[in-house]
Amino acid sequence: MGCLFAVVWQDHTRRTVDETLVSPPGGCKGGGTTLAGTVELRRGAARCPGMTERFPPTRSAALARLEAFAPSAGKTYAARRNFDLGPEAHDGVSQLSPYLRCRLLTEPQVIGKVLDHHSPQAAEKFIQEVYWRTYWKGWLEMRPGVWKQYLAELQRQWDAVQTQDGLRARWEAACAGQTDIECFNFWSQELVSKGYLHNHARMWFASIWIFTLKLPWGLGADFFLRHLLDGDPASNMLGWRWVAGLQTPGKTYLARASNIAKFTDGRFHPKWQLASEAPALDGAPAPVPGPVPEDGRPDAALRTGFLLHEEDLSPEFALTGITPVATAALAPQTHIGPLQPAQHVAAFRAAAMSDTIENHATRLGTVSHLADAQAIAEWAREHGVTQIVTAHAPVGPVAAVLDRLSRLDGAPKVVRRLRSYDAQAWPHATKGFFPFKKHIPEFLLSLSENRLE
Repeated sequence: MGCLFAVVWQDHTRRTVDETLVSPPGGCKGGGTTLAGTVELRRGAARCPGMTERFPPTRSAALARLEAFAPSAGKTYAARRNFDLGPEAHDGVSQLSPYLRCRLLTEPQVIGKVLDHHSPQAAEKFIQEVYWRTYWKGWLEMRPGVWKQYLAELQRQWDAVQTQDGLRARWEAACAGQTDIECFNFWSQELVSKGYLHNHARMWFASIWIFTLKLPWGLGADFFLRHLLDGDPASNMLGWRWVAGLQTPGKTYLARASNIAKFTDGRFHPKWQLASEAPALDGAPAPVPGPVPEDGRPDAALRTGFLLHEEDLSPEFALTGITPVATAALAPQTHIGPLQPAQHVAAFRAAAMSDTIENHATRLGTVSHLADAQAIAEWAREHGVTQIVTAHAPVGPVAAVLDRLSRLDGAPKVVRRLRSYDAQAWPHATKGFFPFKKHIPEFLLSLSENRLE
């Protein structure tokens, strides 16, 4: 799973730096407002065999992986979850995170299936991993300003890369996997080619990036978010802040050679190569938490359109009680910072969205594929839509599109449906994870009794 963040090989790394890491934003090739653009992105997924073989972007593949993993989610998972044995041997963890990221699978589905095989006590470690993702999202929902601070800091750090030759050279070497640290290079290349890293490797990588290579943490978080299939604004950005000592002030994570050697089963042992201390970075204190978003209530008297987006590809709950006259799908919003995202990220999410549309064809009908807030507003006018219903999008680029849509002159009412799972858990993310996890037993009880979405 991966609680924190949840490779083109060496002969291609220079091309990867040139084309993927330092390109200005301009959209994924083949993207756009048309169905043809989405089809091209889906074909892009097929052109990434390392990604599609490991993570087929369909609900049926997600369910099959869950079915295969659930029997081992107890003691076996607890014993093996920290071992990174290489790209072809990540079977000690669930590898469900790309599917949970866009909710091809929902958290209650995953937890429910695991509890079909194990008691809550036996599956405690895995269940906590699921709730780490929930905690991060809730924490950021109540402090959206931290995301805005990150985006501003990322821009400042990118400006520094462009003006400081030494910093740029070190940053490029780290992204290309061309440092003097073998394990770091391997993980950098694995990330770019596979779109995935074991969670323990993510922690080691972030620590080495910040404390050994002395690179700006925001650029590291951006590197992850532009390549990870499961890259999530909350868990990724807040995980990097935690490693850096910004999330829990003064508490950092130091990668140690002995720990890497143990949990890679001796594949790597960077003795004498890593920083021996991890002084916390300076940063603004976290703001006081605000309110949790409320569940939007559709008005049955209004002409309703439905909007599907990458943050929630299990649309049944948001469609409850409405009969949309038109449906639209928002193209993947993978441009977050100043740099070009890897094409496989948008391709995976576009293919997963296409699979969702096919699976719900009867309910969704003909689907218009749209790129931005302005296109959504124009679609609504064309169909006489006065109310758009959609799943709540957590803090991030999709939420930003919905916010822009709400501010457009003449835009229809936007109703954001909040899952009961999120509504129950998020209000408890006011402090650290350990106070939050005390509520997990009551979350599980509600999940069992009420069948939370």
